[in-house]
Amino acid sequence: MTQPIGPVMLDLEGTTLTREERELLQRPEVGGVILFARNIVDAAQVRELCGSIRQLRGDLLLAIDQEGGRVQRLCEGVTRLPSMGRLGRCYVDDPERARQFCHDAGWLIGLEMAACGLDLTFAPVLDVDAGVSSVIGDRSFSRDPRAVAAMAGAFVDGLHEAGMVAVGKHFPGHGGVAADSHHELPEDPRSLQALREHDLIPFAALAGRLEGVMPAHVVYPAFDARPAGFSPSWLGMLREDLGFKGTIFSDDLSMAGAHVAGGPAERAREALDAGCDMVLVCNDRPAAQAVLDACAGRTTKRPARLRYSRARPDLASLPALSRWRRIHARLEGLIETDPAPRGG
Repeated sequence: MTQPIGPVMLDLEGTTLTREERELLQRPEVGGVILFARNIVDAAQVRELCGSIRQLRGDLLLAIDQEGGRVQRLCEGVTRLPSMGRLGRCYVDDPERARQFCHDAGWLIGLEMAACGLDLTFAPVLDVDAGVSSVIGDRSFSRDPRAVAAMAGAFVDGLHEAGMVAVGKHFPGHGGVAADSHHELPEDPRSLQALREHDLIPFAALAGRLEGVMPAHVVYPAFDARPAGFSPSWLGMLREDLGFKGTIFSDDLSMAGAHVAGGPAERAREALDAGCDMVLVCNDRPAAQAVLDACAGRTTKRPARLRYSRARPDLASLPALSRWRRIHARLEGLIETDPAPRGG
């Protein structure tokens, strides 16, 4: 039987646990830790850091943003991955080859992150690139929503083959707005019907195969005046209309796009009350403390089911696997042959 855990996922300051963090992580409201680039030297150090966290709290969920391209927190000691947009450019001429690339990328990320001691990466990105969003851009597989669904589905299959869960983001789609929700609250004026016929297609196609979903800090006023991650209407649609039964993670509540919901405590309560199972609070330790206080007594079961449950692969032994060597070389080669890298 799955034991409930706390509903809050926090970040860390550096590459090792401080005394304050050791005390903080023992609070029952904490259910997970997310690693950023500042926490990382290389793969071996990440494995050691994850081990030290697990010695303290073996029940915590350990996560990272490892998408490939410009969102790859861990770079040393693992495969350098092309952006998903780079993989997606193959789809027009050779869909089957593109899907194989995406499956390979999911398998490789899952295997390497598991070997580093992590439970999940917040991937794949299911946003459809509309050519206007610098924060999404080549993190998206494609401008074609059905191509996104096909390639992301292959990526999910690869993660699952490696024994890792898949977390789709950013529901119901962040690709159609120019504003960056890290710095402001974007607003997408399109109708619900327009969203259903475009941005929602990948989420609808994959809802039954995802273990996690992260909603966007974006307002879609034609449907609800609240950002999706604070909206019972949007999260209710995800559960009821799309049939999603997994974990809903808030995006980082410290982002400017979340501030419309009030102070840190109010943001956490509104997100959880709207239907999120776990809230992320990063890059703001006072805010994290306030959220932990506000979440006293709350627990959640769904995120606890996302822990990596297989025997972890040995990091040093990965290069001995012929499949790993072949895929590693193929995907790193795509970076070197990319004629037009995009980023920002």
